[in-house]
Amino acid sequence: MSQSAKKRRRLKKKFYERELARLQFELVKWQYWIKQQEMRVMITFDGRDAAGKGGTIKRIMEPLQPRDIRLVALGKPSDREQTQWYFQRYVPHLPAAGEIVVFDRSWYNRATVERVMGFCTDKQYWNFLRNAPVFERLLINDGITLLKFWLSVDDEEQERRFQARAANPMRRWKLSPIDIEGRTRWLEFTKAKDVMIEHTDIPESRWRQIESNDKRRLRLNVIRNVLEAIPYEDVIPKPIKLPPRPSQDVHLLRPPRDHHYIVRDYYGDM
Repeated sequence: MSQSAKKRRRLKKKFYERELARLQFELVKWQYWIKQQEMRVMITFDGRDAAGKGGTIKRIMEPLQPRDIRLVALGKPSDREQTQWYFQRYVPHLPAAGEIVVFDRSWYNRATVERVMGFCTDKQYWNFLRNAPVFERLLINDGITLLKFWLSVDDEEQERRFQARAANPMRRWKLSPIDIEGRTRWLEFTKAKDVMIEHTDIPESRWRQIESNDKRRLRLNVIRNVLEAIPYEDVIPKPIKLPPRPSQDVHLLRPPRDHHYIVRDYYGDM
């Protein structure tokens, strides 16, 4: 088998779906444990465009109680935010007790996208590389559990995904002008990523780097790593025995149905 074929070999769909269902049930147990222990958990996902961040995050959040897990995907900073301490716009999104916060791109945008695209000055960039470990140590010392992932996709697979998005009108929104411009700067992104890892891969907060050419492998590997990073016990509540429903014999006078806007059944004849 050629090296190219090896790189493109994907997990079989049936195995992937079965294993994903198993791991998602473990995530439910994991969330119950975090809630009971009043832990504060942050998971950040960074990486090249089209590396699979969104799909991975979706599979993590799918089975979980939405009140206790939040997705944060910040847009372009406002004029006011551009004058603030860089980390200030992230602080309001930090988790409370029993809560999980997932960042689809984090403060590391400054060390990658902003650096490569020229959206920050050299001074801002080097200040960030010095301050990011300090910021993360503050979070960790205060009791927050921080897991930070870097998703690595090779240039061939990224180009294949870009072309698929460009051809599909239902996915074209995923291609921003920044994505298209960044497509021409592969080597600059590689250098920026290497410098970032060198300065911010600290013992308290290691970079969890993972290959993402195969999205199925990526999702399963990320979920397993998350589960292993925070040991948990099964504290799912016991089955609930519901009491009998009260009698519904009492006649209830209701307004005529034609007083309401009832959505029609468009598929009634099927």
